[in-house]
Amino acid sequence: CLVGPPGVGKTSLGRSIARATNRKFSRMSLGGVRDESEIRGHRRTYIGSMPGKIIQNLSRVKVRNPLFLLDEIDKMAMDFRGDPASALLEVLDPEQNHTFSDHYLEVDFDLSDVMFVATSNSMNIPPALLDRMEVIRIPGYTEDEKMNIALKYLVPKQIKENGLKDEEIDFKNSAVREIIQRYSREAGVRNLEREISKICRKVVKKMLLKPDSRKIVISAKNIEKFLGVKRFRIGSAEENDQIGQVTGLAWTEVGGELLTIESAVVVGKGKFIQTGQLGDVMKESIQAALTVVRSRAKTLGIKANFNEKNDIHIHVPEGATPKDGPSAGVGMCTALVSALTKIPVRAEVAMTGEITLRGEILPIGGLKEKLLAAHRGGITTVLIPQENEKDLVEIPDNIKSKLKIIPVRWIEQVLELALVHQPAPLLEESEPTPPSPKVKSKDKKSSGVRAH
Repeated sequence: CLVGPPGVGKTSLGRSIARATNRKFSRMSLGGVRDESEIRGHRRTYIGSMPGKIIQNLSRVKVRNPLFLLDEIDKMAMDFRGDPASALLEVLDPEQNHTFSDHYLEVDFDLSDVMFVATSNSMNIPPALLDRMEVIRIPGYTEDEKMNIALKYLVPKQIKENGLKDEEIDFKNSAVREIIQRYSREAGVRNLEREISKICRKVVKKMLLKPDSRKIVISAKNIEKFLGVKRFRIGSAEENDQIGQVTGLAWTEVGGELLTIESAVVVGKGKFIQTGQLGDVMKESIQAALTVVRSRAKTLGIKANFNEKNDIHIHVPEGATPKDGPSAGVGMCTALVSALTKIPVRAEVAMTGEITLRGEILPIGGLKEKLLAAHRGGITTVLIPQENEKDLVEIPDNIKSKLKIIPVRWIEQVLELALVHQPAPLLEESEPTPPSPKVKSKDKKSSGVRAH
């Protein structure tokens, strides 16, 4: 099963495997399939009964050993007509599929020679079905990979499809990089291809309205004439160090993204507010982060009763986007410390990791996508959990060379690297504990005088 975000070429990879293994290619889209009979077929007693899609496609390609692509396997649903995911268990199990039973055929059919390849956008697949497949993750593309794909394949393809000739249009490397950075922010290359296609159509229109023998050059300087105002700003990381604002790293189905975490402390009655459409797991990680800060209040130079006289508000911007997961725990904790101590957080530092009550940082998933997002967003230093250090083998060398990746295990290491300067701990003498014995001693003296 090929698992990856949209537009990274999972279906194209299936076709390439079929070509490389010299097999015929057959594709079946499972998106929206709700009926078990789509897989197993109908019984012949029904009017208009047909074999299942698997037998139909095999009869269409006329061979017993094609490459069969089960597209969008995570988009299947179930209703009163049965569960197609359960019907696929027999199809994908090599121990059972040599006697695959189709209701229409009423004889066993051998599927053991068929090569099944499934594609999916997420791991939202029933566990029994997932157990029968080998999962191959296909991550999003880096900026350099997108550049090469665009220059070698997408630009020539769109020039040809729009009826242009190579001597009529010239795409500069700077223009393609500008489209990648300013006009499309995605894990795949679908939007990139759309933007290139839009430029080609506008060039055709320009040539028809004002015929000119000169070649039209598309560069970073004139790209706004074709694509309009820039949609994204490169380096969405903050330019200035801010108090209570931390850059976290999130992983979505579309790839990695930078996640801004904001916290503010205002005078109040001890309320704790969380906003930004946060999921239950993320809310729990905020509570854990607050407990970590309270347990270390003295060493961080924060008064022990800070949560009684102040309202603390944590907000994760883009409130319309749902967010969940424990990997922002470190960012939440750092944002709280920064807001309470009034020490700014370094703008060029991003962090990811789950936090425990002891302040230990636990491993997270989607490291490659998160590091790609940090690189794309202009971050220079990334703090990752120490247990994720082994995953750095999968990261391209050009990304590792441009990022300073620091594995950390405890929250103290994170604060040391993320804050502009370290908070001064509260001194023992400043605590108001000594007055009580003094009062007692005064009483004793006065009582002694009266007795005398």
